[in-house]
Amino acid sequence: MTRLLQVVSSAALVALIFLCLAWELWLAPLRAGGSSLVFKALPLLLPLFGVLRGKRYTYQWSAMLILAYFTEGVVRAWSERGASQALALAEIVLSVVFFTCAIFYARCSRSLPRQDPSW
Repeated sequence: MTRLLQVVSSAALVALIFLCLAWELWLAPLRAGGSSLVFKALPLLLPLFGVLRGKRYTYQWSAMLILAYFTEGVVRAWSERGASQALALAEIVLSVVFFTCAIFYARCSRSLPRQDPSW
């Protein structure tokens, strides 16, 4: 189960990185030729290697980081129209998938305390 959660969360994180880059460079930038909002993809690179390696601590803190991308997606889905609105909805879906998988991965990968056999 943890392997599936790791694969799905890794795929969602990588897809979100590519979505952020494509959105602000080519698909629907705020300004023609690209937008400086492309730099919003940089914080997503911080947890990338820890997530790919299955580091439980990285999953814990990156679940909180991803909430900023969820919030941005909600705001832009509400305030924009056309391609930007569709891309914002994709950002919402990817951030929810990552958040859910990260929370369950952290829960499933925890080490349980040993039971004392003398009980």
